Amino acid sequence: GSNKELGYDMVMGMQACFKSVNAAGGVGGRQIELIVKDDGYEPNQALENMQELFEGNQIFAVIGNVGTPTAEKTFRYANENKYLFFAPFTGAQSLRRDPPDRYVFNYRASYADETAAMVHYFVEKKRIAPGKIAVFAQNDSFGEDGLAGVAKALEKYNIQPENIIRVGYERNTTQIASAVKAIEELKDQIDALIMVATYKPAALLVQQLKDRQLNLLTAAVSFVGSDPLAQQFKEMGSAYAEGVIVTQVVPYYLSNATGVLRYRAAMRKYYPLSKPGFVSLEGFIAAECLIEGLKKVEAAGETVTTENVINALEKINNLDLGIGPIINFGPSRHQASNRVWGTVLDKDAKYKELEMQ
Repeated sequence: GSNKELGYDMVMGMQACFKSVNAAGGVGGRQIELIVKDDGYEPNQALENMQELFEGNQIFAVIGNVGTPTAEKTFRYANENKYLFFAPFTGAQSLRRDPPDRYVFNYRASYADETAAMVHYFVEKKRIAPGKIAVFAQNDSFGEDGLAGVAKALEKYNIQPENIIRVGYERNTTQIASAVKAIEELKDQIDALIMVATYKPAALLVQQLKDRQLNLLTAAVSFVGSDPLAQQFKEMGSAYAEGVIVTQVVPYYLSNATGVLRYRAAMRKYYPLSKPGFVSLEGFIAAECLIEGLKKVEAAGETVTTENVINALEKINNLDLGIGPIINFGPSRHQASNRVWGTVLDKDAKYKELEMQ
């Protein structure tokens, strides 16, 4: 669907990890096989895929589900059937209950974490009035989740949720004309725009706002797909990209952090024609977290069952993968990282690191 690049990149990153592990003898002598299905970014297809994977393919766990509307359906199925649902590519709050669902584990920071970082940056660093921050969001659970995150972050500035300007578009479309019109009409009330969107509508919106000389500060959550977003800007004219902020849930993929160097080495070996990127790095880190759980089961001499793996994952403590945050899981914590990194595009549509705190 409209997010196919995110799916490809997640798979590539996970495979780079699994292939490295398999080449080194696997886990306890067993090889890992990744079975991939395309849901077209449609929830009902995602659910059908899950049923087929668990009941037909007899898989052991699902990893890296891309998307909030799809995950809303698939994680419920996993919960009901006591299947392991690991590291989905979504920051949705419904997958981060307190206390957590036993069968759901997340690697990435939530959309609430990402939007809080944006609001903090706009208000505290760029001195934007909190009431002049608007939201451009997909009209579904993904958009609602992002909007809820912005509302929570703006609460401390006494902005009521109903007073936040929100414009949107329909999933799997690029119909943004009404959003552009609304922003133009309300331009005196908006100084910054938080985008909870996929890359095509986000890039088109920025292009049309800049063509109308509406110089708002814009920031997109990581789900936008950083690399396809940059590519989209290059096709439009890379100058449109300048100043667009994207929050990330992994460190910069060209950094010299130990974990990132390990990722790039695996990518060079198994995907020499592909460039490193934020999404494949996330897939790689998520896969490493799962491998750690499997290794703990093997080390304890236990059978690899869902319950044993979950118990082992909950014992992961002070795991340093060389990416910055130290990873801790536990019975009350199924969230590996809450860390958010800032990046900003330059006039050549290239990412630079941005200090947001």
